[in-house]
Amino acid sequence: MISEEKLIEKCRNNDRAAQKRLYNSYAPIMLGICMRYVYERSEAEDILQEGFLKIFTKIGEFEGRGSFEGWMKRIFVNTAITHYHKNSKHNKYHYDIDDVQIPKNEKPAYGESEFTKEELFKIIHSLPEGYKVVFNLYALEGYKHKEIAEMLKIDINTSKSQYSRGKKLIRRKLEALGQIAIVGDEDDENKTRTENS
Repeated sequence: MISEEKLIEKCRNNDRAAQKRLYNSYAPIMLGICMRYVYERSEAEDILQEGFLKIFTKIGEFEGRGSFEGWMKRIFVNTAITHYHKNSKHNKYHYDIDDVQIPKNEKPAYGESEFTKEELFKIIHSLPEGYKVVFNLYALEGYKHKEIAEMLKIDINTSKSQYSRGKKLIRRKLEALGQIAIVGDEDDENKTRTENS
């Protein structure tokens, strides 16, 4: 098995087999990152392809400091943000804020409820576009609000507001999901009691 350093070196020399190997190794992880920022898988796949083109053309710039995977992730996030800016729908997200009403005294009703990664991903993915992008950048990618504001060309307070509102909306959706699971469990329990009577 070839080491990561050797693989990177071969990719720097435009070795097609090494590029294919790198792509096959990292495409599933990077596709997951791309999916965080768009609604359609086909858009995520476009970002994935564009991101790998950037990786292969800029791989000479990777100096070996930090992890190679982290360096690639940053390129994919930046590519997704560029896609976000190019997408004509991105101007709509400012209006999405007003479309979602969040109660002021909302408290989490879940505590010990467990949600699968898929359920959480689906909920995050269902957020209005502005909320989703800011939430992903802040909560999942670890960017600061100042960096997000610069990346998205929005005010820092807009970033904070969208993150806060997105988080509240996620909480509300998780609460609803937890209540659905509880109601489903109660129905199963009542059905079992009836069958045993």
